[in-house]
Amino acid sequence: MAIELSYPSEVQTLAERTRTFIRERVLPLEDAHDGDITAAGGDALRVELQQAARDAGLFAPHAPVEFGGHGLGMSDRAPVFEEAGYSLFGPTALNIAAPDEGNVHMLAHIANPEQKQQYLAPLAHGEVRSAFAMSEPAPGAGSDPSALSTRAVRADGGWRINGCKWFITGADGAGFFIIMARTSGEPGQRGGATMFLAPSDSPGIRVGRHLDTLDRSMIGGHCEVFFEDLLIPDSAVLGAVDRGFEYAQVRLGPARMTHVMRWLGAARRGHDVAVAHVAQREGYGGTLGDLGMIQKMVADNEIDIAATRALLTRACWELDRGEPAANATSIAKTFAAEAIFRIIDRSMQMCGGLGVSGDLPLARLSREVRPFRIYDGPSEVHRWAIAKRAVGAAKRSLRDSR
Repeated sequence: MAIELSYPSEVQTLAERTRTFIRERVLPLEDAHDGDITAAGGDALRVELQQAARDAGLFAPHAPVEFGGHGLGMSDRAPVFEEAGYSLFGPTALNIAAPDEGNVHMLAHIANPEQKQQYLAPLAHGEVRSAFAMSEPAPGAGSDPSALSTRAVRADGGWRINGCKWFITGADGAGFFIIMARTSGEPGQRGGATMFLAPSDSPGIRVGRHLDTLDRSMIGGHCEVFFEDLLIPDSAVLGAVDRGFEYAQVRLGPARMTHVMRWLGAARRGHDVAVAHVAQREGYGGTLGDLGMIQKMVADNEIDIAATRALLTRACWELDRGEPAANATSIAKTFAAEAIFRIIDRSMQMCGGLGVSGDLPLARLSREVRPFRIYDGPSEVHRWAIAKRAVGAAKRSLRDSR
């Protein structure tokens, strides 16, 4: 049976139009501000760019059609998101930046009709930003979500939440929070988590300091957030009580893949810059691109780009079929996070001194993509999960054969 690897014509057209928009409208702003979205204007820039994307018919390619989006599935998002990611500001312009993109996806699948109107609609339309509050300082939830310590307890007509989160992307200026809190069990135990929705101006929510990280392109920073006797009604429960970890998988797998799409676009830009440089920079009796060592780096970049796309395609295919795709998304995320960094690193090396200077975008691209080997699960955690599944399958096979 033939395997279809092409995209529908409307998706190809959307990707091509996104490509033009990013290069003509967005890249000059990124370059003018060295990829620092706060320096470029923060939310004011977001509003400006998103209006331009609306005018160009490119806004919210992932959002449900009934909420103003294009309704693209996971596979069809890949070429569009990659073109948007060619600029560090591109995802913000199209309203597909983290964490809003992942939150739109999750709310579309889990929220009830009232919650969709209150939270999903304004988020999909770009009227507000959002934050997903799960990670905690030690000994709370980090790479091991079962360590969740933020607690929600029953109160009159609802819930009272207390706890501390950190590395909460987009928290500063978010319109609402999706909060993961423990409603049963103890830290270290599986299960017992619930997701809650809360407007950011609710009494009991306090955004603390911005953690100083390498990256500068994610609007709203990565912040500490404190929940201090936050009272919310029963209607604020997202999904069902004690099923938060299960619902998180609805978000996490797809969000990892859309991160891959966006950062692959950034890696492609770095590669394009380097190839253009070595094709014209003269030295050693020719151009740098004529040298075998340079050609190896160019080829290795091409291989990493192609391999990342192939793994991404497989994972998105599984997700579109409604499969958990846990293994496929872990494999694709781990390979891509490391391959994308290799692509940028080689590109810097090919450009020599210019590669580490502000005259080219490579240094800032390196700054932005390096955290991806930690964000959305460190490579080591994904490798552990992949190996655990493989060994577990082997043990089951041995038991069944006896």
